[in-house]
Amino acid sequence: MGDQQRIDKWLWATRIFKTRSIAADACKKGRISLNGRTLKPASMISVGDVLKVRKPPITFSFEVLALLNSRVGPKQVENYLRNVTPKSEYEVLELQKISGNVGRQKGTGRPTKKERRDLDQFIHDKSSPDWFLDDWEYDDPEDEEDEEDVFGDDDWDTLWQ
Repeated sequence: MGDQQRIDKWLWATRIFKTRSIAADACKKGRISLNGRTLKPASMISVGDVLKVRKPPITFSFEVLALLNSRVGPKQVENYLRNVTPKSEYEVLELQKISGNVGRQKGTGRPTKKERRDLDQFIHDKSSPDWFLDDWEYDDPEDEEDEEDVFGDDDWDTLWQ
């Protein structure tokens, strides 16, 4: 095994990233650092190093306890790394979860699930032929006989000529 290992392989083997290529991409994007220096995928790490892994919105900190050649099960991960992420970073994550999608202005972008359900409900309600009658008083044709005729037949003829 040796006393050093590639960072992308270690990140994948300890299940910090799902695939080795995702771990390498994170390195290329500058999201992995050691002592303030961003690491490339082929950078070597050793036991005792403290890595900072930025997975927005928070930055995790992991201490390397041991090196390994192949991916390990989730229960064995604790033998190879120690999570030394400060509690303040987890508070940022909780605030992010609570706030939801507050940053998105209403009406911009795709509708949220709730907005889509509301829209579907609105369209469904308005698809019935008598939806507009709910807001208006219905005039019964039989009641017209009782009402006075404002215009006589002569007046209608003059209006429509």
